[in-house]
Amino acid sequence: MVAFGALSVQVGAALATKLFASVGPQGATTLRLFFAGAAMIAGTLLLRGKKGLPLRGHFGVIVLFGLDLAAMNLSFYESISRIPLGVAVTIEFSGPLCLSLVTSRHRRDVAWACVAGCGVALLGTGVGSVLNPAGVAFALLAGAFWAGYILASQQAGKRFSSLDGLTWALGVAALAIAPFGLITRGTALFAPRVLAIGAGVGALSSIIPYSMDLLTLRRVSPRRFGVMLSLGPAFAALAGLVVLGQTLSAREWIALGLVAGANAGASLSSDSSRSVPVDQVGNELAA
Repeated sequence: MVAFGALSVQVGAALATKLFASVGPQGATTLRLFFAGAAMIAGTLLLRGKKGLPLRGHFGVIVLFGLDLAAMNLSFYESISRIPLGVAVTIEFSGPLCLSLVTSRHRRDVAWACVAGCGVALLGTGVGSVLNPAGVAFALLAGAFWAGYILASQQAGKRFSSLDGLTWALGVAALAIAPFGLITRGTALFAPRVLAIGAGVGALSSIIPYSMDLLTLRRVSPRRFGVMLSLGPAFAALAGLVVLGQTLSAREWIALGLVAGANAGASLSSDSSRSVPVDQVGNELAA
């Protein structure tokens, strides 16, 4: 689920860069969250009716989750408008990495997190001379919100059945970001080509990966999930190369390899007692 979600979100991110010339990062974020939120809310109300509505006591979690989603997505798009996709995602991984270090109780998990940290640190040698400083700063900010997203997503998975928590959080995120997109880009957001790409980005970058993340966090701890997310930089570099023609230097490939290698190590040392049958996953997705 983590691998599938990571691949989907990075292909969606590569597609989103094609919107920047027309509507900028703010407009691309607005379209992504609007289409994702609208599709999820419509599906929930159609299939679940009143059962899909959030309880009053859950509003706080939904609002915090939604605001974090909005801030994380906007920061990330501001970053990839300035630096290569693979580099941005590798730097952004500093958020889940710090979360893994803070919450770990085992030396081997700290070791894998440190390996990933070496990869992120290696990219720092290119800041200023090769990498745009503002792009790096936005990637680090997105990483901080990514750590918050992991914790909020886990809480939503515990408090809501199915994907209801994610559904309403996406709605909050769409409402929070809409003023930025409308004020800065206006009617450019409603061009048919822009709307079509925005719908695709919403599905690839939000609906699919966030659903996979929420289901995964019902099975593993935020610490282990944070390290497993290091698959993201590898898929981001691949998407950047295939979709955008972005090439990386030898240093950047080494950094990416260290981060991705940490994922393999953490996955191999994971506890088998937390495994869940595939058919159960399918039942939850169907619900």
